[in-house]
Amino acid sequence: MASKALVLLSGCLALSTAYGADPIFQVQERPISETLSPETLPGAFYTFSPDEYWAEPKDSYWVNFSNWVLSQERTQGPRVQWLGQWADRTLSGSERGLPNNASYLRIGFATESEHGKPAQFEPEARFRLDIPTTRRKLRLVIESESEELIPLEERQRDRQLTEPDRTETEATGALRYLTIIGDAIDFSTDVGARLHIPPDAFVRATAQKKWRTDSHWDLIAQQRFYYYHQDGWGERSWFGAGRMAMDGWYFRSSSELEWVHRDRKFVAAQIFSLQKRVSNRSTLTPRIGVLGENKPSWRTSSAFADLTWRYRLHSDWVYGEVIPALTFPREEGFKDQTSIIFRVELYFSGSIQSSY
Repeated sequence: MASKALVLLSGCLALSTAYGADPIFQVQERPISETLSPETLPGAFYTFSPDEYWAEPKDSYWVNFSNWVLSQERTQGPRVQWLGQWADRTLSGSERGLPNNASYLRIGFATESEHGKPAQFEPEARFRLDIPTTRRKLRLVIESESEELIPLEERQRDRQLTEPDRTETEATGALRYLTIIGDAIDFSTDVGARLHIPPDAFVRATAQKKWRTDSHWDLIAQQRFYYYHQDGWGERSWFGAGRMAMDGWYFRSSSELEWVHRDRKFVAAQIFSLQKRVSNRSTLTPRIGVLGENKPSWRTSSAFADLTWRYRLHSDWVYGEVIPALTFPREEGFKDQTSIIFRVELYFSGSIQSSY
C-alpha cells in the first residue's frame, strides 16, 4: 500500500501542476480539496479498485519485499549509468561524458511449462556496457553473449526459451568504430575477443540502411560479416519491412539468410508478426515463422507460432510476459511441441528504453 500512496501522490501533484500551468485550466478556480481528490484522475490511472483509495496501508512480507525490489531501480539504475560515463571519460581523456549510452542490466525469472514436462523456475541475466568516446567515433562494447555464435532458430525463438535451453557463448569485449558510407548507410567495425581463457579473437563488420517508401513502408537492410579464430567465418543478410495495418496493429516481415561455416551450410528464417499496444501498460505480439536449411537440400527444419503478452508491472523497468507457443521441429516429425513461458524481468539502465 505504501507504493500505492506514492503513485496517488505523484498523480495528484502532476494533475495540480497541469491545472496551474495551462491557461485553459486557469479560467475557473477549483478548491484544493477537489483538485487533489482521487476522483479527478482518470480510472485508467489506478491499478486498484476505488474502495481502496483511502485504505490504510498493511504491512506484510510481500509488501516489504516488493517495496525493496522497486527501490532497487532508483539505486542500481544511476550506478549503471555512472559506470558507463566514468569509463567514457577515462577512455576518451575528457572531463565530460556523452549522455544516454546504451548500457543496461536485465535480470529476470522465467518459468517454463512444456508438453510432458513439469514447470521449471530459472533465473536469467544479460548485460551490456556500451561506452561512447567523446573525441572519436569509437565505442567500447562489453556484452554478455556473442550473437553470431547463437543458432538462428534460437535467436528467433529467444523469448520462448529459459536459460538452460540457450547456447552458452561467453561474454565478449570489442572496440567498435562507427562511420557512414555515402549519405545513409551506417557502417561499424568491431575488433575484440570472447572473454575466456584462452581468448577467442574476432572481427566483424556491419552495414545497415533504413528508409521509408511513399506507401508508408518502413524498410531496413543489414549485412554482416564476421570471423572468429576458433569457429571460423560467417555472414548474415537480414531484411525487414513493416507498416501500420488496420485497427492499430503494426505488421512486420523479416527475412534472414546466414552462412554457418562450422557446419558448411546456409540457414534461413522467414518471420511474420503483428504488434499492438493494447493500453499504456500492455502489448500483444503474435508471430508465425518458418526456418530452413540447405543440407542435404533446401528444406524446412522447423516452424513455430507464438503470442507474447508483455505487461508493464511498474514504471518503465519492471515487465511481465506470458508467451504460449507451438513448435513443429523436423526431428520430431513436425509433431507439435507446446510450451508456455511466464517471465518477470527487471531492466536497470540510466536511460531506460523498452525494447518492445
